[in-house]
Amino acid sequence: MKLAAFFLLPALLRETVAYTALSDTSLHALSPATDSDFDIKDGKLLAPILIPRVPGTPGSEKVLRHFIDFFTNNLPEWRLSFQNSTSTTPTSHGKEIPFVNLIATRDPPWILDGHEGEVGRLALVAHYDSKLTPTGFIGATDSAAPCAMLLHVAQSLDVSLTKKWASMEAEGAGSGLEDHKGLQIILLDGEEAFQTWTHTDSLYGARALAEEWEDTMHPAMSTYKNPLDSIDLFVLLDLLGSAEPTVPSYFRTTHWAYQLMASVEERLRAAKVLPGSPKKSFLPEAEKDESSRWLGGYIEDDHLPFMARGVEILHLIASPFPHVWHTKDDDGEHLDIPTVQDWATITAGFAAEWMDLEGFLEGKSERRWEEEKSEQSQESPVYGDAVESLSQMQGAFEVFVLQDQMTIEPIRIAPVSEKRGRAKEVDRESRSFALDVT
Repeated sequence: MKLAAFFLLPALLRETVAYTALSDTSLHALSPATDSDFDIKDGKLLAPILIPRVPGTPGSEKVLRHFIDFFTNNLPEWRLSFQNSTSTTPTSHGKEIPFVNLIATRDPPWILDGHEGEVGRLALVAHYDSKLTPTGFIGATDSAAPCAMLLHVAQSLDVSLTKKWASMEAEGAGSGLEDHKGLQIILLDGEEAFQTWTHTDSLYGARALAEEWEDTMHPAMSTYKNPLDSIDLFVLLDLLGSAEPTVPSYFRTTHWAYQLMASVEERLRAAKVLPGSPKKSFLPEAEKDESSRWLGGYIEDDHLPFMARGVEILHLIASPFPHVWHTKDDDGEHLDIPTVQDWATITAGFAAEWMDLEGFLEGKSERRWEEEKSEQSQESPVYGDAVESLSQMQGAFEVFVLQDQMTIEPIRIAPVSEKRGRAKEVDRESRSFALDVT
């Protein structure tokens, strides 16, 4: 028998929330990030996103449809909601450009409509839009690949969440905060500047969503006052997918979360679960001390409107930026797929630990795992296929539109009132900084 390790998160987060590390057996049971999902030509998760997807264009609508179809066809227990806004841009000549944020949420089944204010959530976030220039820009690392990684997380943990919550219900769950813990995937529109990065020409979707959620109050006496308050941790993935990334720990207040994710990476590599073979850890600053330099205020990204409103941020963005950043070379051919798959599995492992899924991950039998471990000590790592596909689950598809209307079949974005958000972000003319901390 091996005892699971437990970590208490800082009191400034939630005093009662625990974090349970996965055993080696459970690490091996994580669903692998397969080529069938991440192939750049026909991978079910990634390939449909590798197109130009400037807000308000057919490419953007096509990618949004891909996300909707993914959840409705494969993960019907996830609740989808949309937050719509419009804004003029420096290149729109006075025309209102639509921005659509997609929020996919999986809460415990005993949380009834109208009681969403009782759930604290881990929010995993990426932006799905691409830059207007250069013409034909794909943005594979920025951020098609991170979006696909988040779809993988939802897909790989869905059955385990169902089993965990069914077990909890059988035991009479629902009496404490620890019972009310959910997972949220936020796919943001309009991160990129249309002309030059400023605090008004950037982060269109993030600013609109943060402002709206700040003003959306949960019922009186709820544990969490609004949807922003319900976010226990906002994990933002950006500029990921190039080989040999270095992601620093940007914020002192969430260094504990960085350390936990670094531990997941370290244990996954030691267990030979990951397909990549980098020269160094993706997350090398786990031992960073309080007196070190923290760079969180120097990179402008989708976290800023949320951070300005008190949300805790774990920023997973490579520093230095990938050499293909904002060039036409940021395409599928320049992705390092083993690195993409590593990030997908690391993020899934972190989310599994956050959601306390130890004992609920379905994978290889322990006997087969021991056999593979013995083989791996003599040979190269063995990477098996997923041993159990997602079961078909019954459940109604629920769509909640947070602001005005949008039709779902076919996609048509209805004009809505302009949302600019409050300009609380760090006011800088460029998001490019000398951030090489290696």
